[in-house]
Amino acid sequence: MVECAQRLDDALERLSRNGITAILLDLWLPDSQGIATFEQGWRAAPHAPILIIGSPDDQGVARQAVERGAQDYIQRDHLDTYTLPRALKRIIERRAADEVLYFEQQRAEVTLNSIGDAVLSTDVAGNVTYLNLVAERMTGWPRHEAMGRPVAEVFQIIDAATREPARNPLDRAMQFDRVVELTATCLLIRRDGTETIIEDSASPIHDRAGLVIGAVMVFKDVSETRAMAMHAVYLAQHDFLTELPNRMLLNDRLTQAIALARRRGHRLAVLFVDLDRFKHVNDSLGHVIGDELLQSVARRLVTCVRSSDTISRQGGDEFVVLLSEIKDADDAAGSAQKILAAVLEPHDVARHHLHVTATIGISIYPDDGPDAEKLIKCADTAMYHAKEGGRNNYHFFEPEMNVRAVERQWIEAGLHRALDRREFVLHYQPKIDLETGAMTGAETLIRWVHPDRGLMFPNDFVPIAEDTGLIVPIGQWVLREACRQSRAWIDEGQRPISVAVNISAVEFRDPLFLENVRTVLNDTRLDARYLELELTESSLVQHAESTTIALQALKGMGVQVGIDDFGTGYSSLSYLRQFPINVLKVDQSFIHEISADPVGNSIVRAVISMGKSLGHRVVAEGVETREQLAFLQAQRCCEGQGYYFSRPLVAEQFVRLLDTGLSGLVLQ
Repeated sequence: MVECAQRLDDALERLSRNGITAILLDLWLPDSQGIATFEQGWRAAPHAPILIIGSPDDQGVARQAVERGAQDYIQRDHLDTYTLPRALKRIIERRAADEVLYFEQQRAEVTLNSIGDAVLSTDVAGNVTYLNLVAERMTGWPRHEAMGRPVAEVFQIIDAATREPARNPLDRAMQFDRVVELTATCLLIRRDGTETIIEDSASPIHDRAGLVIGAVMVFKDVSETRAMAMHAVYLAQHDFLTELPNRMLLNDRLTQAIALARRRGHRLAVLFVDLDRFKHVNDSLGHVIGDELLQSVARRLVTCVRSSDTISRQGGDEFVVLLSEIKDADDAAGSAQKILAAVLEPHDVARHHLHVTATIGISIYPDDGPDAEKLIKCADTAMYHAKEGGRNNYHFFEPEMNVRAVERQWIEAGLHRALDRREFVLHYQPKIDLETGAMTGAETLIRWVHPDRGLMFPNDFVPIAEDTGLIVPIGQWVLREACRQSRAWIDEGQRPISVAVNISAVEFRDPLFLENVRTVLNDTRLDARYLELELTESSLVQHAESTTIALQALKGMGVQVGIDDFGTGYSSLSYLRQFPINVLKVDQSFIHEISADPVGNSIVRAVISMGKSLGHRVVAEGVETREQLAFLQAQRCCEGQGYYFSRPLVAEQFVRLLDTGLSGLVLQ
């Protein structure tokens, strides 16, 4: 039905009674003219679509009306029975569509503000276009202030491990046109500076043509969840009574300590501690008193070892102590004596003055076994032997101790003759540019071709050479032979590459070390830039002042300096800034855990990021699989070495590798 009013007053009165679907409005009425006519009509029925009627001269005013909310404009001379119904139908449908869109927007708004996750979106330029209430609360930015600002200003994130800014996932989602997620170590910096652990995912937004026009991110606070997970892990790995590491955590730490000892060539000790006649305390005073006594003993044990060592309760009245690094058996004996004395002191438990003693069995790696199970078993066996000889004492695992003494004497005697008999050889393992596949250098690795045993590896003899001081002349030979061979390859027309030589702490502290390096470079005519000296973290930080002087001298010569096995020692940022270092080598223990251990992945990412930010060349050692290579390439690691590319080779084999290259393994 169509209703007609000749005057605006009549029309307004009709509109006040509602029920109007659409309005056909002439701006020039007897009692109102121009834009004022529209404004009064629109105020009276804001939800009804308005179609303006006018003459060609009225286009300016009609355009104003459309800008202020009218749906459309039609000229009087175009009105007919065909055009008018179509125009009215069109504005009614358009208003209906607007209402549907408004309803959907409101529903989306309510939904987004009702969920527990934060939602933030940007346009293609990276400027904020939306935040829900949770996002406002987590970022500290009200929506009206955040709108139009760069997302990096509103959503600030850093890597918890490195404290370096993390790349915004919204940018990556738009760049790669796919869903991306934050790393597990990401922190959100709120506007007031507070930090929150978050998880998130970001997705690109597309227009109808499929083009990226922005991105949306959903993120949430996982601080409490992460804390609960860490607490659950703690409970699973610790004894409920004493809060000491349990059997599972001990095995894990002992396995890691063995791996490190194997790489670094040092020893460790396992002490199996058993309380004497503890059953008598339980039987006479009850389990409550017995438990408190165990807690008292646990506290005493912790005071007897270093923070890097581990005290574990195996169950009952048995404890295991892991001494993660010892020089010799005397170190383990000293710790055992300290433990016996600490346990012997009276324990005041629930008004009881209790006396208790302990018996200890000791096993040594690598002498008494190659793995955690064997070492604990040997220490347990030694403990029972000690009990047979009288309580409150300790005993080493005897059979292997005798073998060790004979073995050490045999190796030491052979080392004294090995240099004169020219029994040492060098093997070369290539270092590869992980972007281009080009060979950038080689690490020199010493081998002992023993006349009776054949090829022996460094772990078998270098620790003894260091203890006896023989490492200095052996190291001098290695340095000279490596430089001589490198110069020979250059003279044969090969492309120059750097050769890396491992330098022990004993060699580095030798008063003639720097002079020997100068002499070798002069004698072999090798350009100093092609020599790289690799030192361990511990050898660098022992005497920081003299270390700085020596490293500055090497830098003055043009020699490159690298830190070997980075991440397994002190890993101090202060010395990374203080010392003139060129190369960081990520220890292979972390490389081997890639994909299997998220924490290991994070450490590798952090070391690579930190090394590159400090201007160091980062080299990953121990690369053995395609998966490890892909991860390192994704993290933009500079170089790698390991069995995936090549085993260490004698000089004759290595020179053929210089001719053929290994780029196919990297670029495939």
